[in-house]
Amino acid sequence: MNISGLLSRSGHELPGVTGLARVDRRADALARRVGCGDIAVFDQVDLDRRTADALVAAGVTAVINAAPSISGRFPNLGPEILIAAGIVLIDGVGPDALRIKEGSRLRLHEGGIYIGDTEVAHGVRQDANSIADLMIEAKSGLSAQLEAFSANTIEFLRHERALIIDRVGVPDVNVALRGRQVLVVAAGYNYLDELAALKHFIKEYQPVLIGVETGADALRAAGHRPHLIVGDPYQVETETLKSTDEVVVPAQPDGFAPGLERIQDLGIGAVTFPAVSNPEDLALLLAEAHGAELVIAVGFQATLQEFLDRGRSSSNPSTFLTRLRLGSKLIDGHAAAVMYRSRVSVSAVVLMVLAALVAVIAALLVSNVGGAFGVLTGDAGNDVVTWIKGLT
Repeated sequence: MNISGLLSRSGHELPGVTGLARVDRRADALARRVGCGDIAVFDQVDLDRRTADALVAAGVTAVINAAPSISGRFPNLGPEILIAAGIVLIDGVGPDALRIKEGSRLRLHEGGIYIGDTEVAHGVRQDANSIADLMIEAKSGLSAQLEAFSANTIEFLRHERALIIDRVGVPDVNVALRGRQVLVVAAGYNYLDELAALKHFIKEYQPVLIGVETGADALRAAGHRPHLIVGDPYQVETETLKSTDEVVVPAQPDGFAPGLERIQDLGIGAVTFPAVSNPEDLALLLAEAHGAELVIAVGFQATLQEFLDRGRSSSNPSTFLTRLRLGSKLIDGHAAAVMYRSRVSVSAVVLMVLAALVAVIAALLVSNVGGAFGVLTGDAGNDVVTWIKGLT
């Protein structure tokens, strides 16, 4: 009897889901390297929506979190995203989760984490009902979070008031921004859908395009060339970096800029931006400080729940104050797409096409047959077809 074959068949019959373990303490870093069928293992309190969306897009089979995915501080959105996508979520596993070796084949069943027949860790298997109960409890934590936010905002202003109020430290760039419309794309909520909806707007108005890290890759993938890239160069594809005019690399207050060496190796023009704000806020401040007429933000959080859901409470004061700094210049990408679509209704376009066709038919009726055929097959006919296509 083939013993190995028998063991293999027995293993396949064991209940639960299986996959290869991909382990990293930081969930956002892990989300960039997991693949289809993997099991993501990390340690993140209050799993945010942005990370969950990345895990869903990567096609992971399951998620093991050493920490509680919903701590109760506020109703974060990540766990709901995972459960809705059919991804198994085992929560609150503890330090045993990070002892799992990279590449191990795991089997998950009823909260147990197995390698072969041996249980190596155990947590709480979450489902739609348990997540809904946790979210109800977490809503009571909003008041405490807002109080902490107000205290963090005052502390942030003590360190960054020169940047926020007087624009001190904003670097000069070679891309002309003054008096122009600027589109800033970050890899946030529904950013791909928003970017696609603004395709015709970009073609018509030719705004300055600023990509924030992987948002720059999204611009290039959509057929646009980012004029500026803001963020860690290691988060951007090489071809995207080579296609841009300039890269703005966030730096620590002492001037050290992680990732600058990659830009130097590629021979691309770059400047540093010393600040404690996140790259998304630096991109907005850069556009405002250099006189942008209008700034459209794609992939940025727009609601209170999304704002708190970022999972980086220290950067929230920066986000809040940056938006105050831009004021009426800042427009949400979804709102911009809706307003642009409403400029010309479908019925108006149909009426315009019908009017044009009536005019062409009238011209044919008063002309001779040969001339009419020439109109239909010559340059004039081609011009009419081109004009109609431009309306769609």
